[in-house]
Amino acid sequence: MTDDAPTQPFIYEGLDPLPESKSTIEEVSDAVKGAASRVGDAIETGRKPGMPLSILSNIAREAPLGSLLVAFLLGVAVARRR
Repeated sequence: MTDDAPTQPFIYEGLDPLPESKSTIEEVSDAVKGAASRVGDAIETGRKPGMPLSILSNIAREAPLGSLLVAFLLGVAVARRR
């Protein structure tokens, strides 16, 4: 046996240090920021020409009283089911 230098670097086989845990407030804050970002992206996508939010906003601009009547009737229909 020869006393050659090892070909691989020394690997520490002990326990890995624990990663710093986030506080509950930071975790909730990150989750809320992520959800808000996804909702904002979905709204921006829906506002592109030809998409549903764009169509609804155009209808509401052209006939605001008719849109209000439809929304009221939908609200009454949903409330009666409960």
